[in-house]
Amino acid sequence: MSTLALRGPARIVVRQHRLVLWTTGALALAGIALLAGAWWWTSRTGDAFAGTGCSVEHTVRGCGIDVRHFLSVELHFSRLVRYAGVVMMVLPALIGVFVAGPMIGRELEDGTYRLSWSQSVTPARWLAAKLAVPAVLTVAGVSVLSAVFAWAWSRTSGTHYPAPWFEWEVYGAMGPAPVGHALLCLALGALAGLLIRRALPAMAVTVVAYSAVIVVLNSVRHGLWPLRTDTVPLGSEIRYPSVAADVAVGWVTGDGTRLSGTTCTEAADTAACLVRHGATARYIDYHPASHFWPLQLVETGILLVLAAAAVALAFRVLRRRHA
Repeated sequence: MSTLALRGPARIVVRQHRLVLWTTGALALAGIALLAGAWWWTSRTGDAFAGTGCSVEHTVRGCGIDVRHFLSVELHFSRLVRYAGVVMMVLPALIGVFVAGPMIGRELEDGTYRLSWSQSVTPARWLAAKLAVPAVLTVAGVSVLSAVFAWAWSRTSGTHYPAPWFEWEVYGAMGPAPVGHALLCLALGALAGLLIRRALPAMAVTVVAYSAVIVVLNSVRHGLWPLRTDTVPLGSEIRYPSVAADVAVGWVTGDGTRLSGTTCTEAADTAACLVRHGATARYIDYHPASHFWPLQLVETGILLVLAAAAVALAFRVLRRRHA
């Protein structure tokens, strides 16, 4: 971002933190290059393996080394994608820590904010600039990284080690949810910095608050969108949906009462035990792959509402302290 195109406090924010911005951009480009290079190598290895005439499913004499090498490359690519997903999950916390610490907390702790306020910059405008610049960069940067991750993840579906969409490090790294998480952390960082006015404690509080949000969302995520349920008669084999997130499996009685999936697991005669409990069918609750976007949109909406509330509270704190 060119500082010449900016005016006032926003330009000052960019100039103050240009080293961090350039470093972050360079690391993001390096990560994108790593994923692209890893897929290029995986694809090239796959083409070479196809040319050997060997097969993973029906390995014949003389193909062992080629098969192991091919599967090893695919496994490493799948692991790299998962590691990238973990980084994407940590990224919002880093954004919040940066805002809570160097961007707001340290200025309030050292008193350097007085210089800005003495130059016809109101406290509200000062805070708006502190939030607007990282918000714009966050939305742009995280959106690009999320799209790149989605591209890399889609490539694992053609390998022997696919990464299911419902795994936390996959689900949380693509779609609009990463942007929502990043904006919420940005808002939490600003609020913590204004409330505590000390860099390190504000950074710690931001991490704790974001961790709490993650724990809560992971525990309620399956309830953000209605589950799909399949049932089969007692004695029939239940077919687990392909590429679906299983939530609950159990038994249903004749009057519709649900029994836990652990019912009769320790009985000597499972069938007789189920009959005694009145079970007539087996059920499975799950989210099919088509629920990915509804879940993402609902979760993102919740995150944006929380972020807006945190920002509003931050401005309120600022007005009360400097009225």
